[in-house]
Amino acid sequence: MKRKLQGKYVTISTVGEKARAFVPTPLPPRPPVDWTPELREKFDQALLALGRLDSVSTLLPDTPLFLYMYVRKEAVLSSMIEGTQSSLSDLLLFELEQEPGVPLDDVQEVSNYVAALNHGLKRLTDGFPLSLRLIKEIHEVLLSKGRGSKKSPGEFRRSQNWIGGTRPGNAAFVPPPPDRVIECMGNLETFLHDQPEPTPVLLKAALAHVQFETIHPFLDGNGRLGRLLITLLLCEQQVLREPMLYLSLYFKTHRQYYYELLDNVRLTGDWEAWIDFFAEAVIFTSTQAVETAQQLVALANEDRAKVAGLGRSAPSTLRVHEALLEHPIATSGWLVEKTGITAATVNKCLGHLERLGIVHELTERKRNRLFGYTGYVAIMNQGTELPEG
Repeated sequence: MKRKLQGKYVTISTVGEKARAFVPTPLPPRPPVDWTPELREKFDQALLALGRLDSVSTLLPDTPLFLYMYVRKEAVLSSMIEGTQSSLSDLLLFELEQEPGVPLDDVQEVSNYVAALNHGLKRLTDGFPLSLRLIKEIHEVLLSKGRGSKKSPGEFRRSQNWIGGTRPGNAAFVPPPPDRVIECMGNLETFLHDQPEPTPVLLKAALAHVQFETIHPFLDGNGRLGRLLITLLLCEQQVLREPMLYLSLYFKTHRQYYYELLDNVRLTGDWEAWIDFFAEAVIFTSTQAVETAQQLVALANEDRAKVAGLGRSAPSTLRVHEALLEHPIATSGWLVEKTGITAATVNKCLGHLERLGIVHELTERKRNRLFGYTGYVAIMNQGTELPEG
């Protein structure tokens, strides 16, 4: 099949020099995707993996607890790709209004991501369509506080941006000029709403992600929002009942190849290599999420069994343990508030949990001490370790 550029270059003049900006052709791809037997099989495997992931949400004893942490893990990873240095523990400390170990702006960005996802999901649940209006609303929440708050939250850009390099003239990629953004995004919205023809949901998510990143419609936050769109689309179309698919870890691990594939789509129309990679990401990530859920359920059951052996102290210690499942880094004060048990009893329960090796004290102070549910945090931290240095 003859390949061709998936758009056209237009010459722009900006910061005193001329450069070429890329305006993508509207979706779906022309010529259409070439479904070889191998690609079809890979995509079918991805759909099966998604189905298994979706069914796990019905097996978890407490899906909201799992999602609470899982969403935060994704927020950390997605922000890490953009160079933010915040760990999962930093975010949990920030939410407890304790001092995180990184600059506040970094954790604020991660916290915004959680809020943006939750806002999008709530609007979809209330029946609002995935539209340009909703995308702008989500972006506004994403950039509401911290570093990005001066970068036009909730507004499509009115100036030229670029990726890599110090100016458009030496950039790795220059997205459409600002006066073409509304038109490009309008075409993307039309595609999301199955015009001019219906597109299967997972394929739609794969194609729309590339198109969004190519348009780069905002001054900041495009990478994070482009990754969020994948999950929101799958939830809106009810392929997933819960927001359990996040590809950031896979994209982060294969970052260089990911960028090469996006470039190849634009320059040669090689959608097939991208779709193969996307399907692989879905298979790997879904399988990993299922395993993480199973590990957490096993850990919680194992630790409950240990606590049950405490005799008279077991019922109150189990309540503290349940609260730590909800927020695996917590102060003794928060646990008192959460469980309704007296401070003296909470401290005794924490002593039992420490002796059983379930929790560890993270601070050495007399009042409002901080505790971590070690095993739980370790399972959630898999893949989020910050690089050394």
